[in-house]
Amino acid sequence: MKKKAVAGILASLLVIIVCAGAIIALVHSTKKARSDIPTSIHTSKFMRSRNLCSTALHKESCELMLSNVSPKPKSSGDSRFEASLAQSPSTHTEIFKSFIVFTLKELEIAAKRAADIGSGKGRTGAALNDCQKLLTDALKYAEDAVDLVGDRDLESLTAEADNIVHMLTASMTYMYTCVDGFENSKLNSEMNSILNNATVTSSNALGVINSISSSAVKSKSHQGTSRKLLGYDLDRHGYPTWLSTGERKLLQAASSQPNVVVALDGSGDYKTINDAIKNIPASYTKYVIYVKAGVYEEMVMIPRDKPNLTIYGDGMDKTIVTGSISDRGSATKLQSVFAIDGQNFIAKDMGFRNTAGAIGYPAVTVRTSAEYISFYNCKIDGYQDTLYAHTGRQFFRDCTISGTIDFIFGNSAVVFQNCKIVVNTPQPGAQNVITANGRTDPNMKTGFVLHNCEIMADKDFEANRLNTANYLGRPWKEYARTMIIESTIGDLIHQDGWMSWKNTNFGLNTLTYGEYGNKGSGAAIAKRVTWPGYHVLSKSDAEQYCVGSFINDNKWLDSTGIPSTAGLMT
Repeated sequence: MKKKAVAGILASLLVIIVCAGAIIALVHSTKKARSDIPTSIHTSKFMRSRNLCSTALHKESCELMLSNVSPKPKSSGDSRFEASLAQSPSTHTEIFKSFIVFTLKELEIAAKRAADIGSGKGRTGAALNDCQKLLTDALKYAEDAVDLVGDRDLESLTAEADNIVHMLTASMTYMYTCVDGFENSKLNSEMNSILNNATVTSSNALGVINSISSSAVKSKSHQGTSRKLLGYDLDRHGYPTWLSTGERKLLQAASSQPNVVVALDGSGDYKTINDAIKNIPASYTKYVIYVKAGVYEEMVMIPRDKPNLTIYGDGMDKTIVTGSISDRGSATKLQSVFAIDGQNFIAKDMGFRNTAGAIGYPAVTVRTSAEYISFYNCKIDGYQDTLYAHTGRQFFRDCTISGTIDFIFGNSAVVFQNCKIVVNTPQPGAQNVITANGRTDPNMKTGFVLHNCEIMADKDFEANRLNTANYLGRPWKEYARTMIIESTIGDLIHQDGWMSWKNTNFGLNTLTYGEYGNKGSGAAIAKRVTWPGYHVLSKSDAEQYCVGSFINDNKWLDSTGIPSTAGLMT
């Protein structure tokens, strides 16, 4: 039904979409001056809505798209948007509906073109295969966004704005990850060109929905997302909407009772975690896997069609998933020891490690690529690129994360609370960098927050910690955002605090780095970098990056059973 509905939407707006594609090509290929914009753009109706593009990264193409919203879309006979578009196509709500459909259509076109880019062997072939998966996921998130928009009025649309933003952000992140996978500069450039229209329209849609949500009066009762994942509607906590409050409480109380047990010695239902995952039934509400103490040498992936999964062990130093995989070998950009594509995932009392070592290549231990992922009392060990916080809203509490270069990276909206951030011994002559945030658009509500964490040297690095330059972060992408709040920063951190990307000025004017209320020998801010994007936060600014405001506005954490502090500690 979803595909049929989306097809109807696309049919009803086909003329607009064709115009939009031409507009984006015009803006980015010929760079036309403002005097060349059609005079229709200056109608009073357009001028009243023009502020919707005020925060868009690609403001000119956004305004051109806005000017070409068709006032009378033809009937398709099957579109959830059709009636409201015919009645009032120039309202802010209908304008956004048109923008989000532009995005989906451009992505569909790009995905077809990307499939024809060619073939290759080795790492090129692996990158092409990754792109197929990534663009499929990008399409799914874009379709989810269209489905969520539905026929909502302005109040309801505004209430779901954050969820829509995160869906569009995920879709864009998958597209950029596809491009990043190509080491061959020619193929990288070609794929970037193929995806350009799709990323621009996505960016414009982000700008428009953020403008709508910031200017509209927010709904008093913030409605959660209800998405059909398993054949019936789920609320934002992953429970069926038809369950009573009492039944939901019973489910929560029983959530720690395992459906299956994994044990190396054969005393459980399965000997490997992968076998347990493969045998998860097609239909379920919540599914819990208990993994007994032991060292499990396997690469584990939680697929997108296995949401609402909890895996717990006997302790971060007792139940360990391990492997040795790096970018030097056959690993692709998506491969890791443990990967999560299914939303509403919880890991408790587990250890994860990549034993590839400090070899100068990315060696991902855990990749998190879904909404509503949480880790509690877990250890994630590695060196370069240990934790790929890829996309989605995520929470890490009472965890230990170790590494060397960019060992927390990606484009998630994630808070690390009460965690130990451990810096390991790097290769000789190399520096250590804790974070490398991958935010690509100022309208993305993503970023890294280290709250009430302890930043320290590993015991084996302790003696040499002052002989190595160690930094809090560097900007992997242009709009990188990282906050260090109420944390203890050890003396190993360089007085500059932050590092540029490969000794360039990349992102220094557009990044957002902040510190607030930190303590410890490495917390002094007097000699910190003086970049335009670096800030010493006020209390009110810092509060915006706490759990309650930054990742838990729709209360998804409430059902996890994981403790959290919504605001500042003091």
